[in-house]
Amino acid sequence: MTGLLATAPANFSQRPIILAIFAITYLGIAMGRVPGLKLNRVGIALLGAIAMIIFGDVSTNEVVAWINWPTIFLLFGFFVISAQLRLSGFYDLVAGGISARLGHPARFLLVLMLVTGGLSAFLNHDIVCYVFAPIVGTALLRQQLNPIPYLIALAIASNLGAAATLIGNPQDMMIGQVAHLSFGHYLLWSAVPVMLAMAAAYGIIWKLSQKKLLAAPTVAGEPPPQPRPFNRPHTIKGLIILAVVIGLFFSSLPKEVIALAAAGIHLASTKFRTDDLLGLVEWPILVLFMGLFVVTGAFQSTGGGDQAVQWLAHRNLNLNAPATLTLATAALSNLINNSAAVMLLLKVVNLSQPATAYILALANSFGGSLIILGSVSNIIVVQQARTLGVKISFWDYARLGIPVTLAALAGLLVWIALVT
Repeated sequence: MTGLLATAPANFSQRPIILAIFAITYLGIAMGRVPGLKLNRVGIALLGAIAMIIFGDVSTNEVVAWINWPTIFLLFGFFVISAQLRLSGFYDLVAGGISARLGHPARFLLVLMLVTGGLSAFLNHDIVCYVFAPIVGTALLRQQLNPIPYLIALAIASNLGAAATLIGNPQDMMIGQVAHLSFGHYLLWSAVPVMLAMAAAYGIIWKLSQKKLLAAPTVAGEPPPQPRPFNRPHTIKGLIILAVVIGLFFSSLPKEVIALAAAGIHLASTKFRTDDLLGLVEWPILVLFMGLFVVTGAFQSTGGGDQAVQWLAHRNLNLNAPATLTLATAALSNLINNSAAVMLLLKVVNLSQPATAYILALANSFGGSLIILGSVSNIIVVQQARTLGVKISFWDYARLGIPVTLAALAGLLVWIALVT
């Protein structure tokens, strides 16, 4: 396996420094900030990588080897594919179509979750939330409906739907690339637990919220952004290219090459400027991943990952056991950020069995629905709601997110027990 598992033995004298930088970096990522500085998690990961190079005696060749470039290329390709559809007005058209079905709250909630989950499985789920939240929220407020349960359902459905494929979110893309997973085999394996999770989420959210759906909160927010004009020819072009890309993923061709080829077609556009397309690429995500590849690569070169696994095994905590891996992944995703959790666990679990990687991908995505900080898409929805004058508190989200996550993880554990 190239990139993530290509490590070189660390100089023994540098081992304490590397371990200290690793610990400080992950502590900073868990906190989300550094007191006195305006750093976010991306900046912390990048500083950690820089510190490894300067103080850890890490060479440039080692840095390049530790970064899993196929994952970076795959992410970039899908960011461009998603950007083209966003500029074409596709997301705004779909969000507007959903918002026109407010006559029946239960049916509207079902349609909202199914469409959000379906799009999140094949497109960037963060962008789905970014575009959908203000349009759906505004439509609900105009109908004097409380938008909070629906917006939380939007975030949860995006997390659960993203787990259905290896391209639903950046973490699953990374897992698929590092573990060399089959796109089709993963899709078949994940379908049942994802459908169970979506059904449980709909039932729980409707049951806990149906008495609050008509109590619209007082709002004094900004008007939502104007939807992008719908461009039918370029939307059709974008959807056809996306369908071809997904179809080719079932072949033996390298996924990153397929995604880059699609991105190249979109960049050679007669309609959209290169700057506009690249302006919608989530560069911070790419930088975060590259920084974490370097930090965890240096950590693994010290043998620290293997020692941690042995230490846990002596205490009857085997991370390669399906149930333990499921719960550990979900917990770490909320404690230290889902990207950082996956990057760390990929270093210490045994990926020789595809089922281990499947569990890691699903548990990471399901765990993202626990609390607001569990996923970037949750934070995006909360921020977008705030611009409309709607405040989604930690408890508002947790009262729905916690039972949904527990039900989703329980369904996953039952599925694991049945198929292993």
